[in-house]
Amino acid sequence: MDAAGHLLVTGGPGSGKTTVAILKAAQFAECDLLPGQKILFLSFARATVSRVVEAIEYEQHIPREQKRRIDVETYHSFFWRILKTHGYLIGLPRRLFIHTPPSEAISLSTIRSGYAANSKLTDAEKAQKKATEEAERVRLARIEGRVCFDLFASYVGDILHGSERVRRLIASMYPIIIFDEFQDTNAEQWRVVQALGEHCTLVALADPEQRIYDWIGADPERLNHFRTAFAPTDVDLSTDNHRSGGTEIAAFGNDLLTGKFRQNAYNGIHFNTYEANAGQALTSLVTATYTVRKRLVDTGRKDWSVAILVPTKKMTRLVSDTLRTPPAGMVEIPHVAAIELEAAILGAEVISFLMQPDIDGRHFEQFIALLRNYFHGKGGDSPTKSDLGEAANIKKAYDEWCARQVAGKEMRGNSILVAMLAVYNQARALTLTGDPDSDWRNMRRILESGTCPRLKGIADEVKNIRLLERGTQLRQELSQDWRDHGSYTNALAIVQHSFVKEHFSTKAKPETGVVVMNMHKAKGKQFDEVIIFEGWPRIVKGEIVANSDRIVRGNDRAMINDQARQNFRVSVTRAKLATTILTPKVDPCVLLLPE
Repeated sequence: MDAAGHLLVTGGPGSGKTTVAILKAAQFAECDLLPGQKILFLSFARATVSRVVEAIEYEQHIPREQKRRIDVETYHSFFWRILKTHGYLIGLPRRLFIHTPPSEAISLSTIRSGYAANSKLTDAEKAQKKATEEAERVRLARIEGRVCFDLFASYVGDILHGSERVRRLIASMYPIIIFDEFQDTNAEQWRVVQALGEHCTLVALADPEQRIYDWIGADPERLNHFRTAFAPTDVDLSTDNHRSGGTEIAAFGNDLLTGKFRQNAYNGIHFNTYEANAGQALTSLVTATYTVRKRLVDTGRKDWSVAILVPTKKMTRLVSDTLRTPPAGMVEIPHVAAIELEAAILGAEVISFLMQPDIDGRHFEQFIALLRNYFHGKGGDSPTKSDLGEAANIKKAYDEWCARQVAGKEMRGNSILVAMLAVYNQARALTLTGDPDSDWRNMRRILESGTCPRLKGIADEVKNIRLLERGTQLRQELSQDWRDHGSYTNALAIVQHSFVKEHFSTKAKPETGVVVMNMHKAKGKQFDEVIIFEGWPRIVKGEIVANSDRIVRGNDRAMINDQARQNFRVSVTRAKLATTILTPKVDPCVLLLPE
């Protein structure tokens, strides 16, 4: 608080980095800002941004006028504002659009369909595929004005390093910038920071042991880069713990990093084992969740939270499905699943379009196009051959039907369009009411209960997002659309726009209740209790023949690396009160075994 100039604040989970940064920002706001200037607080995750916004709001020692002078955004949001305004300086079109991850996956699907699965590619083929994809991203940006998130930082770096005037302009607006989770900045983001630091005072918040994004370019030397470039005041909060005080959760997390456990037991850390088969493993998870939930409910608090953290996307879906329909007749556990959203977003586009009237007689043709988009984009960066094949088969079946219609022939009886068209016609026959929530649910149920497996899959994906609970704005826009036109004339555009806005929203509420998510997604979050649940080995004749969905790949000691240790530590230390670790009895997580 007493230091002037650039700052580097380091510390572990719950050490108070964010709280001190907020108080420091208020101090800056009181003493160092000119009229119209603000402090900018940047973070990677929207969840972290919303938590910071909430922390500022509830910090009673900061006057309201000072709070108003602190802007909190994601890196992407800030970069996008610069790109929209100044992108023409580096040759981008005057009108720019955000090319969201699902749209990007669709745009790159043709390239990706020309290659085998990544696991079957040679290094040379992987490099060629990557270069071809990158060239297409650049073409989309420079020719069509559609900019993918991955290009934001590099383009902003080009703008800032190329224009002294823009650097000064940003510094005049934000003379002080705070960077959260600084250890995870990649080379392009660091280049932006270097340019901003020429005229701005920078505050970097970092946990050196929480660097879990090496795979996208985070550099273990990044903090030293900052020290060399800016000679900041170094503040070390590594011995402080305000999140899980009174427990030994942080101590256990630190011991995970070294593999040397200094204690036989840790206050706040619970271990459960289960037999290596799906039935008993999932039953153990459900009963552990009952126990943790009851413990929190018994406190009498309404805003309690428990996170079930798993190593892979596949496990996220498996656990969510299990909580929805538990084994052995156990009672369902209401929860929210933080799944990869590409499939859900593209599925939501299909359902919203089914709510639209047929304005130009091309409704089914456009429906088929959206359906193909769904299969092209649902896998995100890693589409399966099966999904790309589905998109191709749908096009082939539709083209064949169109040709048969021209020839005066009926659709082939075994065409995949038969069931699809039957469900489509049921959806078109649905009487809509003007209540977006009710109409949405009824449309989804038609797809869910229909005879087309492809549309059933879409209904299942969309079940994982509560579209109309994302805030009243979407519901209001759909209702207004109905009032203006007597129909949902613009439902697809409204839903698409809502997801673009969602990428930049700072209004997300902290998670409450039971939340299921991938371990990577837990970064920057905190919960009352955490359950960590990993997969189990498949054993045939006493030998392990497969060992997927483990915290360490294959649960093999040879695969232990800093990433696995840091990811496990991040997950363990999300808890304020207790962390429960579930691991197979016959082959426990190798990170839990002494070296």
